Amino acid sequence: MLGTLEAHALCAALVLIDQFARALRLRLLGGALGHPLRWRDALVANAIGDAACAVTPMRIGGEPARLGALLRVGVPATASVIVIAFEVVTMWPVILAGGLAMGIWFAPDWLEQTAPALLQGLTRAWTWFVLAGAVSVVIWLGVRRSGFAAPRPTRHPWRRARVYWRRMPRGPLLVSAALGFVNLASRTAILPILMATLPVTPPLGPAILGSFALLYSQLALPTPAGAGIVDLGLLAGAAGNTGAGGLALLIWWRFYTTFIGVALGAWLAIRTFGWGAVRGVVGRRSGPG
Repeated sequence: MLGTLEAHALCAALVLIDQFARALRLRLLGGALGHPLRWRDALVANAIGDAACAVTPMRIGGEPARLGALLRVGVPATASVIVIAFEVVTMWPVILAGGLAMGIWFAPDWLEQTAPALLQGLTRAWTWFVLAGAVSVVIWLGVRRSGFAAPRPTRHPWRRARVYWRRMPRGPLLVSAALGFVNLASRTAILPILMATLPVTPPLGPAILGSFALLYSQLALPTPAGAGIVDLGLLAGAAGNTGAGGLALLIWWRFYTTFIGVALGAWLAIRTFGWGAVRGVVGRRSGPG
């Protein structure tokens, strides 16, 4: 069992490590294309993108927001698109490899120790899962019919990245992939650390696998930050039995993995670009057409 103060200190440190690793990755990729970024500019671009991902359905606001942030600090449009594209190119293999490795290591224990409790939780709360699923489908259909999507270059990063692949030095790509593992590990570790403060601590392996699944399933869920299904999954026991402390655990997990990013991104966007510019972007996104 881990003390509460120690757990929160570790979670805060992991958030800082994640922000540092991602900012360094953006700086390396930008520098490799001849457009080096200051630390502040890299942090601002990532934070604004995180906030936009978290509050928009299907994360459709993330890449345009980061693209806009890079453009505002003087990175040319083509370089901005390619930096984002290469970040995607190096991150997806990391996610797939990390998921495969955790599945091999922890899936047997998860199936034995966690899956039965999760099935019971799903049985008790099946109406809420059906409702959350219906809301997700409605949001997905609404986004598709609205025609609102990211610009074409950021919707097809692999296609654009192939053109520049031979021009990009391999060193920054390899370091970017390594930093991707730091990003994945730091975010995945937050939930197991918080779960270690529970009176009855769930098994570590299934907690790690459940944390990874809850985090990265948000990439495919249409609700903002996977709201609804992810939260119900955590409370139902996808990462282990949380007992009476499940709700507080969910709130703190969302605080470290979602709220801090939204608050930091909103604050930096207003501080960097001004309230008028931010209000104008929000108005255009929420207005008709």
